[in-house]
Amino acid sequence: MRCVLAYLLAFVLLTGLLSGCGAVPSVSGAVFSGAPLPWPTEGQAAVTVEGVGSLGVSGDRRPVPIASVTKVMTAYVILRRHPLRPGEDGPLVTVDHTAANESYLPRESTVPLREGRRVRLRRMLELMLVPSGNNVARLLARWDSGSQERFVGRMNATARRLGMTATKYTGASGNEDSTVSTAPDQLRLAREAMRDPVFRAVVARTETAVPDDTRTLANTNTLLNRHGVIGVKTGSGTAAGGNLVWASRVRGRLVLGVILGQATNTTPVAAKAAALDAGAQMSAAVEQWLLGPDSPLPAR
Repeated sequence: MRCVLAYLLAFVLLTGLLSGCGAVPSVSGAVFSGAPLPWPTEGQAAVTVEGVGSLGVSGDRRPVPIASVTKVMTAYVILRRHPLRPGEDGPLVTVDHTAANESYLPRESTVPLREGRRVRLRRMLELMLVPSGNNVARLLARWDSGSQERFVGRMNATARRLGMTATKYTGASGNEDSTVSTAPDQLRLAREAMRDPVFRAVVARTETAVPDDTRTLANTNTLLNRHGVIGVKTGSGTAAGGNLVWASRVRGRLVLGVILGQATNTTPVAAKAAALDAGAQMSAAVEQWLLGPDSPLPAR
């Protein structure tokens, strides 16, 4: 009789657990399971804290389109091949006919460039990462490697070197849905990219401008300067949905997070808004936890 009751109890508990699986995203790899994080209910996400470790990974691990988050790798490869010191503007990059012609492409994020204009590398990185200029990303790829295709080979070689086994790049801008990755892979890249002081300074800018143009171009990452956020990059598309790599600094510790696949198959505008909303909730929760009484950080 006791065996029958035990089996019945186990069945009831298992049924209850399974019935709630649709409402709560699965989270694995959490070092501190007590961290009260509002994991997105769709797509995938990952968060880590410097000196603490992983706070977990949510969603499935299948590679998905990442849109303009791709530009983090583009910038990382460029800065490794053409390193800049803090305050240094770097070499001149000449705007070619293709980049100028792509300035006003419909359904793409671009910045206005004039053919023949020579722009310092530091400003080109700003124009690529801050307002997310696709034409600048492709121009930098050609400037570095002679062709975008050759540069993409360097991107994929770098991904392999960093252990990003679920990542494949097919373009420098992220406009292609065939460029895919995962939250853990992009977290690995963000950690490496944020080691570069010039990269950190660029992604922390709230705006930039094209030389000889009075207009300012705002950063697509509207989370900057909220909840300690200091970067990194947004990306959005119909198939990719809303994507966000974010970095914050709380009590001197670097927090890195990745959110992919929010509001897919809607519009890029709605998808980006969904990713930023999820990022705002996640970054605020991490900040509150690290500043609170249950923080794993040493008492100040």
